[in-house]
Amino acid sequence: MATNLLTPGATDKIITTCRTAIGDSLRSVTYFTRDDYEQLYLRDDLERDADLSTFIGHEWRGFKTVQTAYERSELGEYNYTIRVFDNGFLLRVTTDSDGVIITTDGLTLKDFEEVATALNSVLPEIGA
Repeated sequence: MATNLLTPGATDKIITTCRTAIGDSLRSVTYFTRDDYEQLYLRDDLERDADLSTFIGHEWRGFKTVQTAYERSELGEYNYTIRVFDNGFLLRVTTDSDGVIITTDGLTLKDFEEVATALNSVLPEIGA
């Protein structure tokens, strides 16, 4: 789905941020808002058959649920979500208005922290 939610410069910034932190383990990058989404990157060896609209809907609702559930928690503010699957990982970094979902091959927790921190810096600059 090419919706041109972002400028080419913003798209490049997100992809470069992810590729720099993750390298060849990066599988895909999808930017989303409350109303729309755009897959910015898909590694060449993968099929374009994921149901992204369902993923995005679930991840957006999940972010809102988590944000509300853990308000004023002794754990501190919500930062990001990692989901673990048989064939890879999903990282969700979300603000109140937009977010990025990336999928990866195996990474360390430090790698996830690095890319999440970088994306948290980039999102406010390009925000919806």
